[in-house]
Amino acid sequence: MKKAFRVAVIILIGTVALHAEDRKKRVAILDFEYGTVRSQTQAAFGTDVDVGKGMTNLLVKYLVKDGTYSVIERGALDKILAEQNFSNSDRANPNSAAKIGKLLGVDAIIVGVITQFGGENKDTKVGGGGGGFSGFGLGGFSHKKSKAIVSVDARLVNIDTAEILGVADGKGESSRESTSLLGGGGNWHGFGGGNVDFGSSDFQETIIGEAVKKAMEQLSAGLIADAPKLQARTIVVQGMLAFVDKNAVVVNVGKKAGLKSGDTLSVERVTREIKDPATGAVIRRMTSQVGTIQITDVDEGSAEAKILTGSGFKVGDMVKTATQ
Repeated sequence: MKKAFRVAVIILIGTVALHAEDRKKRVAILDFEYGTVRSQTQAAFGTDVDVGKGMTNLLVKYLVKDGTYSVIERGALDKILAEQNFSNSDRANPNSAAKIGKLLGVDAIIVGVITQFGGENKDTKVGGGGGGFSGFGLGGFSHKKSKAIVSVDARLVNIDTAEILGVADGKGESSRESTSLLGGGGNWHGFGGGNVDFGSSDFQETIIGEAVKKAMEQLSAGLIADAPKLQARTIVVQGMLAFVDKNAVVVNVGKKAGLKSGDTLSVERVTREIKDPATGAVIRRMTSQVGTIQITDVDEGSAEAKILTGSGFKVGDMVKTATQ
């Protein structure tokens, strides 16, 4: 019996490790910081447009289409950002990003900075000021034709240590010239609500849209190449049943412990406690499985779950999971 129990434990551990290695790495992408090029974008569009959000949405599209990463849905990210009163000034901060990543239960978080958004006159780097666009007025390059150039940097951040695991950059240049950044797009109808759909075919027909597309394609390729640097996290969560109903239960652990909606937990009952003969302290608990549950709603310190298998659940039963 003892030997069989040990074999079962070894098989379980092996299964958990295998799943962590084989599954797609989960990432979340914060809206790119664009303060360095804000004056250029205001000149281009005639108002303050959040180009950081627009370019991030385009990156999400490319990464999802490639399939190397599992990308957190935008709504889930926005909910966490609102709950944490996340500031736009923290978009490129690895420490702030790591905190958000932990709450989302991802393996890493991607942060980025737009370093150039304008003409070919001058390149603007992170931390610099001005430059990148010499024109004035709505979408103008002055009276001289010029190509559009867009540059962006991104970092893949470890959510446990805020360590930068990988870096990628992208630079795009339009193949055409114009006196306006928004030139070349015959069907371009502008934007609404301070946002631009950078993935629309109409926008990508403009010279700045062409440059954005090339820059983000190059950036996404770099991030995809960095995927092997990221290790899938195996988060072991342990807690207890705090409430039991006919079809649902509540557990006494939540987001702080790493739980998220969709996680499956094993419900186990302690059948025997092994104590240290010298101190009397419990050194091991033998358990048997009662069933399985799936998390449906989670807050900071608790979670509600539906019963998948089993019956006879009791308050105090243990729950265990490895986030897959």
